[in-house]
Amino acid sequence: MEERLQKLLSGAGICSRRAAEAYLLAGRVQVNGVAARLGDKADPERDRIEVDGVPLPRREAPLYLMLNKPRGYVTTLSDERGRRTAGELVAGCGRRVWPVGRLDLDSEGLLLFTDDGALTDRLIHPRHQVEKEYLVRVEGDVEGALPILRGPMELDGVPLAPAQVRPLGRDLLSVTIHEGKNRQVRRMCAQAGLRVRMLRRIREGPVELGALAPGRWRHLTEEERQALLAL
Repeated sequence: MEERLQKLLSGAGICSRRAAEAYLLAGRVQVNGVAARLGDKADPERDRIEVDGVPLPRREAPLYLMLNKPRGYVTTLSDERGRRTAGELVAGCGRRVWPVGRLDLDSEGLLLFTDDGALTDRLIHPRHQVEKEYLVRVEGDVEGALPILRGPMELDGVPLAPAQVRPLGRDLLSVTIHEGKNRQVRRMCAQAGLRVRMLRRIREGPVELGALAPGRWRHLTEEERQALLAL
């Protein structure tokens, strides 16, 4: 099946899609001996694709990882400000994978990595309504905040899907959302008069963090992979 060359280069672990555009503009990519242009497509099963004269490696089966991201790491593969990145923690997987969605610098917990672009789109696009569950330790009037958190809320003038909020203790909440907007749970809590002291993602769709230690990663099981692909 034909796909854009930017996607093929990224999927093969050569570079990011943005960098692939620069490769194409610089004439570094050839398809069947002819210099490719931005926007060109190719079929890796039929066409000979080369970068700087080196054939594109055959596509491997997609990789799916789970990381327990600690606090103090930014969710990116590289950071221009020199901060520690979540990408560093999964560098030993042997492939170029990217994070699915984000956890902010001060948040921790389940962060999925993959090189499967289609799955990434299904997990992060709001239309798919994939649940994300967080443990949130807060300060403030929890009892008074619950009706606000469970009721109609907006962020940036856009209505949110109703959150599922359960008290697990005097200052601990389970919060399940669907959209995953920037710092959404923290901003929801702020609107309800609560200050977040700890925020940990423990579930995304059917995949749970479990007992994975902070800073460690593992491959998803076949059962977890199939459950994600079925979303």
